[in-house]
Amino acid sequence: MLTGLNVFAQTGKLEGNILFKDQSPTINAHLHINEIDAYAVTNWDGYYSFRNIPYGNYTMTISTVEAGTTTVNISINNQSQKKDLILERSVNNLEEILVEGQSRALQLETQGFAVNVIKTEAASQRNIQTNELLNRSVGIKVRQNGGLGSAVDYNLNGMSGNSIKVFIDGFPISTYGSSFDLNSISPAMIERIEVYKGVVPGELSDDALGGAINVVLKREVNNHLNASLSYGSFNTTQPNLSGMYSAKNSGFYLRASGFYNYSDNDYEVWGDLVYNILPNGRLDYIKTKRHNDAYRSIGGVTEIGFKNVKWADNFSVGYNSSDSYNEIQHGLFMTTPYKGRFMEAKANVLSLNYNKSDILKGLDLNFRGLYSNRSRVINDTLKWNYNWDGNLSRDLDGNKIIRQDEGPILTTVDREIYTFRGGLKYSVNTNHRFIFNHLFQEVDREDLEEMKTVLQRKFAGTRGLQKNISSLTYELRLFEERLQATIFGKYYQQNVNKMDPVAENQNGEMVRVEKYFEKNSEFSGYGAAFSFEVTPLIRLLTSAEKAIRLPSENETFGDPGENIIENPQLNPEVSNNFNLGFNLGTLTYQRHKVSFSANGFIRDTRDKIMRQTRTNLNDAIESAPNINLGKTKSMGFDAEVNYVLNNNLNVLMNFSKFDTRDNNKYDNNGNVLVNYNKQIPNQPFLTANANVQYTFRNVIQKKSLINLFYNFNYTDEFYSIWNPKDLAGMEAFKIPEQYIQDAGLSYIFPNKDLTLSFDVKNIFNKQAYDNFAVQKPGRAFYFKINYSINN
Repeated sequence: MLTGLNVFAQTGKLEGNILFKDQSPTINAHLHINEIDAYAVTNWDGYYSFRNIPYGNYTMTISTVEAGTTTVNISINNQSQKKDLILERSVNNLEEILVEGQSRALQLETQGFAVNVIKTEAASQRNIQTNELLNRSVGIKVRQNGGLGSAVDYNLNGMSGNSIKVFIDGFPISTYGSSFDLNSISPAMIERIEVYKGVVPGELSDDALGGAINVVLKREVNNHLNASLSYGSFNTTQPNLSGMYSAKNSGFYLRASGFYNYSDNDYEVWGDLVYNILPNGRLDYIKTKRHNDAYRSIGGVTEIGFKNVKWADNFSVGYNSSDSYNEIQHGLFMTTPYKGRFMEAKANVLSLNYNKSDILKGLDLNFRGLYSNRSRVINDTLKWNYNWDGNLSRDLDGNKIIRQDEGPILTTVDREIYTFRGGLKYSVNTNHRFIFNHLFQEVDREDLEEMKTVLQRKFAGTRGLQKNISSLTYELRLFEERLQATIFGKYYQQNVNKMDPVAENQNGEMVRVEKYFEKNSEFSGYGAAFSFEVTPLIRLLTSAEKAIRLPSENETFGDPGENIIENPQLNPEVSNNFNLGFNLGTLTYQRHKVSFSANGFIRDTRDKIMRQTRTNLNDAIESAPNINLGKTKSMGFDAEVNYVLNNNLNVLMNFSKFDTRDNNKYDNNGNVLVNYNKQIPNQPFLTANANVQYTFRNVIQKKSLINLFYNFNYTDEFYSIWNPKDLAGMEAFKIPEQYIQDAGLSYIFPNKDLTLSFDVKNIFNKQAYDNFAVQKPGRAFYFKINYSINN
């Protein structure tokens, strides 16, 4: 039996080119099909397209700056139709054009989340690392254990460590490995940085507890090439190269970038934690240079794919490779300097991306998958103690002193990481939208200690971690988007497993026995964000979330390179986060513009994960595990004001104040704990920033720009250990107030393709400290040249 069936599509595609009479393309023309409220915009070739248009007759309105408004009749009766149009330029002279709309940054800042968007255009021309740019933003304190390449920790409104997740285009940066971090990404490659504080939207679909930093890379459609070279103090060298080729008609594109970072990091250190131990045991405080702190990293990213084709909005495959060498000067504190200790890391990452809008009417699909092969070697084969001058420590008899920590190590850590993230977005109409996202990640890890005997190496263990995070979000827009609401739920699942073989005596014979450990965790969370426009200038924002943060691989299994001891018994963090704030939109009076925003917050956390710190001054801790602290509570607020004069002077000031305190009151016997209601150690709780930029135009050359910059950063004093009032000698572990000032200038040539810049950091060479009282670089000078070719 043969059966025939004819299927008729009831929707069609309309496309074409809009040109002027001189055959030049009509760029950025806005097209509107009135009856079905469908929109399109022409590209650089004057091309436009509408998809899934129901069969029928319609009126299409075309609006352009150069030709005004034109109305044409169209008829859709085929699956694919083409309609080209010729417009005539208007001869009217326009005195002013006012374009009203919302940028992506403004859309994010009005959704109700406590989010600030950092623009990178000015910073891309200067000697500024991405982390420095973050450190100047409201509510953020970037903690760095020294100079270029040292470990970085982010503090957002009292939450820190792995509670703050970092993303590249919505994908966890941890997948790329330690040799590829935010300082490896030049601001010139970044479109914007989104900083979510406390409450994180479901679309990012990860276990961020205290906030998230999402770095959105530039996706230019035009061919371009950008090269920059920076050189400065401590022999710091940083060249970057990026470019893109895009075929005109096929949608094919090739994007590539590369970076190289190097620094001796031999800056001077001094103070209460920098001393040599003399043979008689006396401490000799000195001022010296760091001698084992060089850093080098190199890497590249290549992406090849197609965009704006029938079967995909974007399809690409990519390859990311990075390599780093990092000398380690000391452990957790600066009290014990190392010599000959270093870490090498390599990462190779393959990626696949696919995006398609309107796979069904109103339904969008996105998928991204990464496979990462990472390797890290921690090398420290010298078993002696060294002083800060680089010489061996000796006793009264002249004998070399053996180290009291873990001793010589040569550890290799290999990881294979699989990360997949997919999402569906369904728009019922312009006011209602549902979003589903899922993140899957699996880490297979193997540690090998080469300093062990051949027999011991046969007993190397394995480590595994797997997590699934799902989120479902509903977005609502009412009253012409004056009221915006986002409601979401999240589901978290994690499996931790490890195997350690041991030798056991069974019937007089030593046999290999595998000891297994496994832990499963399942949690659910939820949250919401609301935004209401009281007036066109005032918008109220509030958000809340019950958030879960699963222990990371390094916290669970340890990290010899960061002196972290494993603790597989860690429990997930659970936090109730709340934000309430407002935005005061730009007030304009003649040549003056002012905007203001403020946000108050509460973070009520259970089982907070943090590095174990000293409890007394005699603890010689160089390596430490992460522990669950129990209950903590953080309360505070931040505020930011921005003033612009005549588009030449820009002043940005922000302030952040919070308290994060131990909220565990009683022990098992009902006694009040000694640390109850005390400030959590190693956490700066008051910071302020002021940034000033002034632009001189038409100096030296017509259409050239000279930008002058000034930055001031203040951090209030805090302690690196618990602060019992009756403990003597606390001054050595009190990080004093810090006033750090930077300045710089840049000269942009008339054609905007060449920029020269010069920066001075820490102008007055003040001591700057961070995690566990580790001193950061003093005064430094940097010069940068940036060249761009656009076609």
